[in-house]
Formats: sequence, structure tokens, C-alpha cells
Amino acid sequence: MSSIGTTTRIGKYELGRTLGEGTFAKVRLARNVVTGEDVAIKVLDKEKLLKHKMVEQIKREISTMKLVKHPNIVQLHEVLASKTKIYIVIEYITGGELFDKIVKKGRLQEDEARKYFQQLINAVDYCHSRGVYHRDLKPENLLLDADGNLKVSDFGLSALPQQLRADGLLHTTCGTPNYVAPEVINNKGYNGATADLWSCGVILFVLMAGYLPFDESNLMNLYRKIYRAEFRCPSWFSTGARRLVSRILYPNPKSRITIPHILENEWFKKRYMPAKFSEEDNTNLQDVENVFSDSGEHLVLEKKESKPVIMNAFELISMSSGLDLSGLFEKQQELLKQETRFTSKCPAKEIITKIEETAKPLGFNVHKQNYKMKLQGEKTGRKGHLSVSTEVFEVAPSLFMVEVRKAGGDTLEYHSFYKNFSVGLKDIVWTSEVNMAEAV
Repeated sequence: MSSIGTTTRIGKYELGRTLGEGTFAKVRLARNVVTGEDVAIKVLDKEKLLKHKMVEQIKREISTMKLVKHPNIVQLHEVLASKTKIYIVIEYITGGELFDKIVKKGRLQEDEARKYFQQLINAVDYCHSRGVYHRDLKPENLLLDADGNLKVSDFGLSALPQQLRADGLLHTTCGTPNYVAPEVINNKGYNGATADLWSCGVILFVLMAGYLPFDESNLMNLYRKIYRAEFRCPSWFSTGARRLVSRILYPNPKSRITIPHILENEWFKKRYMPAKFSEEDNTNLQDVENVFSDSGEHLVLEKKESKPVIMNAFELISMSSGLDLSGLFEKQQELLKQETRFTSKCPAKEIITKIEETAKPLGFNVHKQNYKMKLQGEKTGRKGHLSVSTEVFEVAPSLFMVEVRKAGGDTLEYHSFYKNFSVGLKDIVWTSEVNMAEAV
């Protein structure tokens, strides 16, 4: 692991480890070398965007994020471009996904669920006031910052006013089936605000119940239940929560409760704290066009520097929860996130070999590149093929940290995979004396 690696510098940002991967983008941790601030940078390949006719969608996503400056929405700092890449610099959120919290706890207590729902409604109401409709609201797209506050992310499917047709409605069917409103499936046009609100209602149900109100393996059966709003609240829902969920998950959008009425709802108002912020109405969308311009005057240079691939103390701390390094040595039965880590005292090459030997019997093809590996599932799952990335870092002489994260596919399928995967790796996982004591 002491072999020479390279780091990339984009303008004032030094790119670090990969936080996540998608079909058209990779999200990297980066550091502003001027201020020392951590940011996340979404890196997109220009050639791929052109080939797949994604340019307008990316322009729309960037424009949307520039329009919505709110404390409960992930903030866009700036947009940069080189000759081959687009760099979207956004706020780095350290608390993970709300989805992971639900999976770990099973369900949230009503007061905690209400707090997140209040922040969600605050953010969504603000988006709608700016003519922005998210269209893919779900717990996986809701992040938590270091203080436990909710941050809405991923505006890749969002709509702006210019997408409304002559009838004043949106017509593109999009979103995640379990969270999508009946009028969106109906394919006759829908109001973006009421459709978003339906998704908020599903999220509120999931937060308090720990499971989906509409969940069927057969898509047509799922849609039938959504059309009819066939669901039942668990017995532990309070009367106020039950009534509000029922008014949000009402199949006729014209009779569905609106956000102004939610803000006046007694259950919702309990301990309600509106978001405090000063809105600056100086949004300039010119740089959105600049990054796709052929002109060289707006381009930044990509500088590559060679240095050892060693995980330093700062990076270790940034990967843990706050300053608690115990998060780096997670107990196997508690690995419920989309990104997990363990440490090993085995040689790096032995770790790589063991990962490969464990993954193949589980039905995964293995692609190696030095100390990075991509595990690609052979079977098609709920969201395509499950894809898992692994990377080995040197923490200290004879001590390595292995990061395993979901790169694509369904999160619950990843959890199931990791349970089996971790069993096969148990011989190389280093257990500290502290962990041994906890296990007793």
C-alpha cells in the first residue's frame, strides 16, 4: 500500500475518496485548500452526457439547486468544468441517509418522526414557492447533517415551471414506485406540488411505521393499491398522526390536504420550529451555460499530483461520526448502512485475495484495479444489478482499513449481501481489545 498513487486538484479543490457512484456520475469528497472546508463534488463525464442526451437534464438539476437556498436543502456552492468533466460542488453532509436510521431503528418515535417531517415540509414548501417540484422524494434522498437536521438532496428528476404544458400540469411519469402519487401513474397530467406532498405522506408513514404503506412485488398490484389508497396505519400511530397521514394519502389530488393546511394542523404544529434563514434573491444561472460552452475561458485545469496512498488521521476522522473513531470498527451485526468499514492486520494483497474468494461464490464478478475492486452482481435485482465497490487503505504500518460501499442497485439487497459477505471475511477482520470486551 505504500506504492505511489495520484491525487487530483480541480481549481482550489483537492479530490479525495469516492463517496458514491451512479451511472453517469461519481461523487468525491474534496477539500477546499484555501478555506480547509470539506465539500462533496459530483463529477460528470461530458462525453457520456452528450452521448446519452443528458445535457438538458443536468442543466436543469444545476439550475434547480441554484434556485433553492434553504437550510433543509443540500446547498450548491459552485459549478466548474474542465475540457472533459463537469464538477458540481455541493455541501458535504456527514450524518448519512435518513433511510439508514430507519433501517437501524426499525421505526422512529412519533416526536422524532414529526421533527423530520416538519423540516421536510419546510423544504418542500420552499421549493414549491420557487416553482421547483422534486418528484423523487424518499428517505434515501433525505440526508442528515452533523446536528441531526434533515437535508433534501438529489434534484435529478426535479421539474421547473417551463416544463409545465399548456394545461398547467406536468406529464412525465417519474419517481420511485412505492412513493409515487396515483395521479402520476394515471398518465393524464399532474400538479407537481400535490404529487410531492403524497410522497411526503408516504415518508411520514415509513418514519413512524418502519415499513411502506404500499408494498407489492408485482408492480400492477402495487399501482392498484396506490390508486385506491389501500393502506392501514399501525396501532401505535396516535389519532392525530393517523388523521394527517390519511388526509395526505388521499387518492384524489383535488381533495388532498395542502401544505398551508398542514402548517395549521394541530399534530404538525407540536414543537414546530420554522426554518430561519435570509434568502438572497441574486441567483445567476449564467455559469450553468458556461460549463457546457466550448469556450476555454471558463475551464479549470485538472492537476494530478503523485503521493503515497496512505489514509491520514484527518481522513480517518472525516469518515467517522463526529470525532468518535469507534465508528471505524463496526460490529458485524450492526452493518446496516450503504457504506461499511472494517480493519485488518493481514497484508493488503491477502485482503484483496480474500475479498475476491468471498465475492465469487455469492454470484459476483470481480474487477480489480490495484487496491480498488468493483463487485458486480450477476443477477438482476429490484433496481438492476447490485454493484459494490471496495478499497483498501493503509492506516498505519501493518494496519489496513477496508471500505465497502454500495455503488449501484437496491439498498436492502446490499444489506443482505453484506451479511453473507462479512461472514466470509471474518478471518481477516481485526478485533481490538475494546471490541472483544463489547462482544462478551
